[in-house]
Amino acid sequence: MSLLGQLNQDMKDAMRAKDKARLSVIRMVKAAIQNESIKKGDELDSEEELTVLSREFKQRKESMVEFKSAEREDLVASLEAELQVIEHYLPTQLTEEEVLVIVDEVIAETGASSKADFGKVMKVILPKVKGKADGSLISKLLKQKLS
Repeated sequence: MSLLGQLNQDMKDAMRAKDKARLSVIRMVKAAIQNESIKKGDELDSEEELTVLSREFKQRKESMVEFKSAEREDLVASLEAELQVIEHYLPTQLTEEEVLVIVDEVIAETGASSKADFGKVMKVILPKVKGKADGSLISKLLKQKLS
C-alpha cells in the first residue's frame, strides 16, 4: 500500500477513534503530499512521498528547537506528539554507529581525504540513507572524518 493509501486508512481510523490530534497531523501530512503531487503534475512515487514526509518531520524538529529556546513548553509538547505520528510513517532510523559505517564505506569508495571532498561524498551518501538518517548527523560525522 502506498503512503497516501496508508494515510487515508489511518485518517479513517483516527476519525472513528475521535483522536483529533492524530487526525490533524495525518491531514497535514496528506495535504503536503497532495500539494507536492499537484506541483509535479503527476502522482508521486514512494521515494518522492518519503522526501515530503522527511521534510515535514525536519520542519517540526527545527520548530521544536526554536520553541525550546523560547521556553514555550506548551508548543514543544504538541510538536513532540506530531513528531511521533510522523515518525510512524518514516522508515526505521539508522543509529549513529550505522551511519558512521556508511560514511566510512563511502569515504573509502570515493577516495576522499580532505574537507574539499565533502560535497562529493555527501552526493553518494544521501541517496543511500534517504529518509533513514538525518542530514545534519551525516554532515557532522563526515566533517569529523574528513578533518
